[in-house]
Amino acid sequence: MTGRYLPPVGRAPLAVALDAPDGATALRWAAAVGPSAAVLKIGLELFYREGPAMIAALRERGLLAAAPGSASAPELFLDLKLHDIPATVAGGMRSVATLLPRFVTVHAAGGSAMVRAAIAAAPDVDVAVVTVLTSLDAAALAATGLAGPPEDAVRRLAVLAVEAGARTLVCSPQEVRMVRSELGGDVTLITPGVRPPGVEAADQARTSTPREAVEAGADLVVVGRPITRATDLGEAARAVADSISAGRAAVGG
Repeated sequence: MTGRYLPPVGRAPLAVALDAPDGATALRWAAAVGPSAAVLKIGLELFYREGPAMIAALRERGLLAAAPGSASAPELFLDLKLHDIPATVAGGMRSVATLLPRFVTVHAAGGSAMVRAAIAAAPDVDVAVVTVLTSLDAAALAATGLAGPPEDAVRRLAVLAVEAGARTLVCSPQEVRMVRSELGGDVTLITPGVRPPGVEAADQARTSTPREAVEAGADLVVVGRPITRATDLGEAARAVADSISAGRAAVGG
């Protein structure tokens, strides 16, 4: 797919992370948050446990759009962070593309050839290229051998990904403004590591609020535990969606 991400009319650009321990829990969460979310994100824990059957179950209950571009329900975001040799990642992309996701993540650290292979293997999918995980700070990056502050690493990997053909990037909200300035307005920017005001960061190192992320230039804001661990998931999702909408209004979006 091409073009900067726009949520369906009437929905805030919120992706709720369904990091549930089992399928039954994920279905309950999806029913609660679906009215406020543009996207439902399924990551490693749930996908490894339930597999494609989870996607089918969500669609059978009308909790997930039948295909990208449908406004009837949230779209599918498979956060699998593929990272392997180009041929293996291409094969993985071809397999998951049959599930009709809007987004699938791969790691920029896999290199230009890997990113190009992922995009070529699934031309109807938005390949979302992860720059630097939001759990990593400068010290953690240095320990892996990546020199410089996170902003520099994000910039390098973002440029690498775009030069390889990517149009969708994943970065922390703290780097959104810099990446937008570096790469312009045609790239979709997805921001995890987002926390409503007063919510602890937990294992996230580079965070901001939902409104701050949107005002900085994020196109899609990912929120998980602050919503799914709330007493009332539906109300928590609505509150985050409202803050995102307020941020969009503030910048004329």
